[in-house]
Amino acid sequence: MVDKARFELATSSLRTKRSTGLIYLPTSGDTAIDNRDINSSSLQPPASVQLLIAHAIGATMDYRQFIGRNVVSIKDLTKDEVECLLDLAERMIPYAKGEKRTKTLDGKIIANLFFEPSTRTRLSFESAAHRLGAQILDVSQMSATSIAKGETLADTIRMVDAYCDAIVMRHPYEGAARLATKYAKSPVINAGDGAASHPTQTLLDLFTIRNCKGKIDGLNITLVGDLKYGRTVHSLVDALMMYDVKLTFVAPDSLQMPADIVENLRNHGYDPRITSDLGEVIKDSDVLYVTRIQKERFPDPAEYKKVAGTYRIDKLALLEAKSDVIVMHPLPRVDEISTDIDGTPNAKYFEQAFNGIPVRMALLCAVLGGEI
Repeated sequence: MVDKARFELATSSLRTKRSTGLIYLPTSGDTAIDNRDINSSSLQPPASVQLLIAHAIGATMDYRQFIGRNVVSIKDLTKDEVECLLDLAERMIPYAKGEKRTKTLDGKIIANLFFEPSTRTRLSFESAAHRLGAQILDVSQMSATSIAKGETLADTIRMVDAYCDAIVMRHPYEGAARLATKYAKSPVINAGDGAASHPTQTLLDLFTIRNCKGKIDGLNITLVGDLKYGRTVHSLVDALMMYDVKLTFVAPDSLQMPADIVENLRNHGYDPRITSDLGEVIKDSDVLYVTRIQKERFPDPAEYKKVAGTYRIDKLALLEAKSDVIVMHPLPRVDEISTDIDGTPNAKYFEQAFNGIPVRMALLCAVLGGEI
């Protein structure tokens, strides 16, 4: 955030201008504060002024710029905005662990609309909201709404929007979250829509990589498994294009990264390595991001059977990898990662799952105007 020495210098004039007895602060309401009864050493400008000063002195980005914003795709964010949210998530860790407490979102109501099964995303959003002092309205299946009676998604969003301050939505159809933003006045956060996008998963993935490796730039990141239907890897690739990384895609031909994503990467100067042979590339990888072959995404069960169990990360496989390689997985896993590596320092998927709490706390705090 803002360097204290630079901020003190920039705000000193506000503390000493006492000739008229009034300090005019450039807020939206042109607020005037009578400072004749205020101790000048204790005067602290409000958030709006701190933001203006921070920008004026070239300080790092302030998370309060996110107030009221929708987060539908990771592509809606710049690299600086991503890093700002990751920095805020770092500050959220003691609150996420219960070591500190805050009620910064006390009085706020968050609607969790999950029209598709979820464990980690739904529960981590609920935990994040409670840790911030907010309340949750929970809808965990489509059959529990009037959509089952024929109500349109647009009308459902209009109604839910009237009951809450923010909407977190997971939906099986691509584009549903973007559609919701057209009918909601409250901010909408996409918790996954079809095979398209999963921006909050991407943020926690970046957070995990940065925390475990100390950086993102310069890493060789290998994505393994279902790269065709996996929305987590699609969003992650979009985000990694903000960084100087090497990308490797390991999948059966039928589940390789979609051609349009590969083409987009190449148009932006990236040259991803594409293979079906994990053994060929594991030794060069800094990060192994493994995904489940998603049976529910296959229109033909016979096609699923052809590729199920193609890859498996176990201790034997890791013998060929760098000693400090990290293994990640968005979970749930089936058999693509052996339990025999759960206790190794390479396994980061449970830490990754926990990181969903501070990251989602950061996002909720930012879009709802919380103060930490």
